[in-house]
Amino acid sequence: MPIPPLLILGNVNVDLVMGEVDGWPAVGTEIVVPRSEMRPGGSAGNTALALSGMGIAHRLLASVGNDTMGTWLAGGFDQANSTWVIDDSDTTISVGIVHKGGDRVFFTAPGHLHHAQLDDLLPHVPAAPTVTSFACVSGGFLMPSLIEGTSKLLRLLKQQGWQTAIDPGWPPEGWTEANKKRSFEWLTLVDYALLNAEEVKGLGESDDLDAATAALSARFGTGQTLVIKKGPDGAAAVRDDVTVSAKAAPVTVIDTVGAGDTFNAAFLAGLSHGEELQAALERGVRAASLAISTFPRRYSA
Repeated sequence: MPIPPLLILGNVNVDLVMGEVDGWPAVGTEIVVPRSEMRPGGSAGNTALALSGMGIAHRLLASVGNDTMGTWLAGGFDQANSTWVIDDSDTTISVGIVHKGGDRVFFTAPGHLHHAQLDDLLPHVPAAPTVTSFACVSGGFLMPSLIEGTSKLLRLLKQQGWQTAIDPGWPPEGWTEANKKRSFEWLTLVDYALLNAEEVKGLGESDDLDAATAALSARFGTGQTLVIKKGPDGAAAVRDDVTVSAKAAPVTVIDTVGAGDTFNAAFLAGLSHGEELQAALERGVRAASLAISTFPRRYSA
């Protein structure tokens, strides 16, 4: 089977999403929430699911545990375009609690993501089929082996002809000096950095998004692109000191889990189809807005 022009690598896990809650309940009490959904997730998983929902060909390269939950998780993806490594571990489960207004918090057990070994994935990395093929590495901060080997992976993807993008997510221990140092190295190796506003503030070392964006984009070389996902304010991208942006239409938010991953999927799909940066941004914002405002979730009108 031909290799599609989009390759997604990183964390895939079970998401149990529940909500809404209005503030945290007191310790020892119990509340009933109106909705719950157990679904395949993780940053890379959400991106692959969005691509499937949009009918866009892609290849997912990831791992699952060797338990029944791992079998269920893998079964939630397009099997013809998925390559799985089976880890000798239980499968990682992440519980997402949605608050009123759409904000959420995650509780994640280690599971297979902490056991996954990058060297088990590397032999499965294919050569890029075209010069407009994109590989996206997502959720690495939840996978210790990937944290240590992300630079190695990005270099291999480049050698294999892929244009590269990274969305490492928020590190559980915060933006320590070690995590910032790693991230700055990764940013020198990619074509596209796909970060949300809070991640930009953390790496840009400023609570002011504009100042943080300026500080972070100054680290980028010619042709590299910093993408800032800004939630209800849409998205922006900076390349070679030129900024473009896309506004988000107002929607009624149901569930923001995976919104940024959905944006990544549609944005990279647009680029792989030859769209200019502005059009790809707009495509990403539209897809994310639709996803967070529909239940069951939809990715295209």
